[in-house]
Amino acid sequence: MLPQAPSLRTLSLSFNKAEGLSILDQTQLPQKETWIQIQTPSQMIEAIQSLKVRGAPLIGLSTSLFFAHWAHLNDVSIDKLKYVYLQLRQARPTAVNLMNNLDFCWSQFELNQHNKEALLTAALNLFNEDIFLCEQMSLKGESLINPGDSLLTYCNTGSLATAGEGTALGVIKKAHKNNKNISVFACETRPLGQGARLTIWELKKNNIPHTLLCDNMAASLMAQNKISKIFVGADRITKNFDVANKVGTYSLALMAHYHKIPFYVVAPSTSFDSQLEKGEQIIIEQRPSSEILDFWKLSETSTFNPGFDITPHSLITAIITESQIIYPNS
Repeated sequence: MLPQAPSLRTLSLSFNKAEGLSILDQTQLPQKETWIQIQTPSQMIEAIQSLKVRGAPLIGLSTSLFFAHWAHLNDVSIDKLKYVYLQLRQARPTAVNLMNNLDFCWSQFELNQHNKEALLTAALNLFNEDIFLCEQMSLKGESLINPGDSLLTYCNTGSLATAGEGTALGVIKKAHKNNKNISVFACETRPLGQGARLTIWELKKNNIPHTLLCDNMAASLMAQNKISKIFVGADRITKNFDVANKVGTYSLALMAHYHKIPFYVVAPSTSFDSQLEKGEQIIIEQRPSSEILDFWKLSETSTFNPGFDITPHSLITAIITESQIIYPNS
């Protein structure tokens, strides 16, 4: 028996005891809002790798909920369960929340003498914790925003990427709710346009004034003094505070450093990796060439298409977590 579990519903995730996990297919946004029920481990892995479900916190949460429900439905050996856990854990190599969340669920499973109910209890605790983490990060980050600020953000870090209001975008939403009269510039974020497709969609839903720009136009805005601060998320943070995030983040950090614009990373403690000393140790996922070629309707051509890049801590003004604001260079 699974423990009594409430029906969970966020902007991009739905879960209940009877039907298990459904996700909003983020590859279809903003044209369609299509929900997919995840029934098998291979389907969960495919959804992660194809970016139907994305955002480091949401990947970890949705996979943990799926694994707990799948374990309950399938009468398999402990060895088989562990095999599935390890397969899911390897679905995306860069974002650490997936690994951290599944490891926590498995540790609780072992601590409770392989009681499957412990898996769901752990997954539900992680889900509720993430809502709390988002709120705490937004409060701390919002304190750094002045009335009338013009903010730049990258990729998507809102409710489509978390169980709550988001990380970097959660900070921006909080400033808007507190009537700080902000405006937001969102980069389109190549190659899949997660800024153009997803962040703009969320900004519209929250009635936040915004402007979309191509990735290679950010420096022009900075040179014209039109950007007050930059807020981005993180998929992994090492012990020395180097940050892995959506490819293109490093370029923004370099430009911000040159123009003396504060560059803030907003991420929960679940995005920290206590095993890695520095960013160059992070495995960077390489995405399929088709993501670029299909967009331009090109025939087969060699491409360079990493999913992430590393921003060294020396370029980061501060990292905003749920518990503190860390200044890596002080």
